[in-house]
Amino acid sequence: MENKTYGIIGLGKMGLNLAFNATDKGYKIVGYDMHTPAGVNKENLVFADSLQTLIDQLPRPRKIFIYIPAGKAVDMVIGELTPLLDKGDIIIDGGNSYWGDSIRRAEKLKEQGLYLIDCGTSGGTSGARNGACFMIGGDKEAVSHIEDLLKDLAVPNGYTHCGASGSGHFVKLVHNGIEFGMLQAIGEGMDLLEHYREKLNISEILYTWNHGSVVRSWLIELMKQLYDEKQGFNVPSYVEDTGEVNWLVSDAMRMEVSIPVISQSVMQLIASRDKDHTSPKAIAMMRNGFGGHPFGTDAGIEHERHYGRVGGYDEEK
Repeated sequence: MENKTYGIIGLGKMGLNLAFNATDKGYKIVGYDMHTPAGVNKENLVFADSLQTLIDQLPRPRKIFIYIPAGKAVDMVIGELTPLLDKGDIIIDGGNSYWGDSIRRAEKLKEQGLYLIDCGTSGGTSGARNGACFMIGGDKEAVSHIEDLLKDLAVPNGYTHCGASGSGHFVKLVHNGIEFGMLQAIGEGMDLLEHYREKLNISEILYTWNHGSVVRSWLIELMKQLYDEKQGFNVPSYVEDTGEVNWLVSDAMRMEVSIPVISQSVMQLIASRDKDHTSPKAIAMMRNGFGGHPFGTDAGIEHERHYGRVGGYDEEK
């Protein structure tokens, strides 16, 4: 009989929504978090008050997902789990861990007779709840124990076993890099539309683009949704990110693979956070030094910038 009971450590937005998704499909989930979600009462979802309690409720081979932020915390959780597990048990890291860390962890656990599967997860919280996209790396035998669940939790065709340990998180990292490039390109497109010589109906343009155009996508859909909701681009430009694509840029340099668009998208994101703007101040100082360019605005120079060229679409103005 198929073992349809799984553990999930980390019941934040991703972990809890995946738990809901799984229980809807007939799986039993035993969840553990330092802060148990309040007001959650769902059939086939039980909360453990400790890792030992979680382990005690899982049949062998135990299959335990970890959905916590990447970094040392993952090593800590694995370190606390391993003494409680038996040979053949499986840990699945569903966070955005660095692929090199996943290889290291898998090799160490293999020495103890345990398995680590790296599970790149895409689709956000909505995907976790309604159908995600999974990119898996790890031992084939171990993967075979969780494949049915992941296919059930994924959208149709939203599952692939990429290869050995580390490959799932590497593929997810490349995915995130492509996402950065797409975000930057769409953002620059919005800037161009916003600065056209006459007012454009950006909401309608975005709607149209998502019906048959080459750039139709979920990101365009989200762009329209948020543009309408915020009544324009009325949000701060500062955006945080968790830094995974920085790792990809570093990997690309070591691999000697040219990724200018992805790299520049990271630089632009960093630039959006620069409130002090030291670099333009430094440039202004040097331009003043070599060319006598004034600091701040200057009506005469502004006029020259706009009207110094004769010809082009502006010539009648």
